[in-house]
Amino acid sequence: MRKQTIQYSSPLDALIEVAKRLSILEQQQHMDSEEFFYQYSQGRLSDDVTFVEWANDYRHYLHLRQSLDMKLKNAA
Repeated sequence: MRKQTIQYSSPLDALIEVAKRLSILEQQQHMDSEEFFYQYSQGRLSDDVTFVEWANDYRHYLHLRQSLDMKLKNAA
């Protein structure tokens, strides 16, 4: 599998795109990302490519949210 790098014009644009990908996966797998990530982190799910990418997207989502939350708190 080749790693793909995507650049966004802002962290907010990145968050929106990652959230869209997560939403699609949640619909396909009939599970929300938070529950999926808990199950995956506990080793209850396989290391299927889809799950690995989903876990990476969810980690990215959490990082972006944390970063934006900190920026908003500092701006206030």
